[in-house]
Amino acid sequence: MESALSATFEILNFGAIMVLVVLGLGIIAGMMGIFNFAHGEFVLLGAYATYLVYSFGLPVWLGMLGAPLVVGAIGFVLERLVIRHFYAAPIVAMLGTYALGLIIRESVRSLIGGLYITVPEPIVGSLTVGDVQLSRWRFAIVVITTAVVLASYLLLTRTSLGLRVRAAIENPSLARASGISTNALYAITFTFGAALAGLAGALVVPVFSLSADLGVRFLIEGFLAIMLGGIGSFEGSMAGAAVVGVLSAALPWVVAPALADVLIFVIAIVFVKFKPRGLIAERRT
Repeated sequence: MESALSATFEILNFGAIMVLVVLGLGIIAGMMGIFNFAHGEFVLLGAYATYLVYSFGLPVWLGMLGAPLVVGAIGFVLERLVIRHFYAAPIVAMLGTYALGLIIRESVRSLIGGLYITVPEPIVGSLTVGDVQLSRWRFAIVVITTAVVLASYLLLTRTSLGLRVRAAIENPSLARASGISTNALYAITFTFGAALAGLAGALVVPVFSLSADLGVRFLIEGFLAIMLGGIGSFEGSMAGAAVVGVLSAALPWVVAPALADVLIFVIAIVFVKFKPRGLIAERRT
């Protein structure tokens, strides 16, 4: 019973992390029609910004508050200077974001080397459920992620900005003809997606520790989640993230971790083969 409760909590925790990572990635992919291969490195930057604040003797939670702002600003600059020039060529855009991600990753590696740096949890202690000790911070991650996803959903569905974003995702040409500045929306969307990745990195760095390769795992599994859920659908991205997060956390409990990674890819490939539009794909006319 205790093992089942611990496993369920770990699965829920990692699922929440994946949802937060995929939220920004899915919005960017759905609206701009490109996969941002630097998204994992935005997670890394969020983790590194949190560590920097802590290294100066300031509270960890202060770094976590600042990380999405810093990473969002970096995302805005990169979108304005580099990425916006490649929207007409999605393949080139993907190659460009991959190169940016590589530059970011190796820059962080040059600063911290091959170290795995521990950052303390801002909320210490554990909750006792029966005979099982559950981390208060990991529970907080689930709560924060739920709040962010709900706020993002309301932003996209209940505000004029959100309606313009959804219109641009559904039909960019018609949105431009209706007077919507898709150029500005692209900048806002990319900045928002980068900020969410920065927040994800800030939240998970006490759990996974800081290393230069921190974002690689989240990038790969994030793209699997997008493909499973369906590009262009908020709900699909969340569903895909939940599925991948659950599989990533659950399979290592029953098979070897290396085999678990392979199984996740196999499951994703088979699913996309028979349902290429994903779990919840937007209907386009």
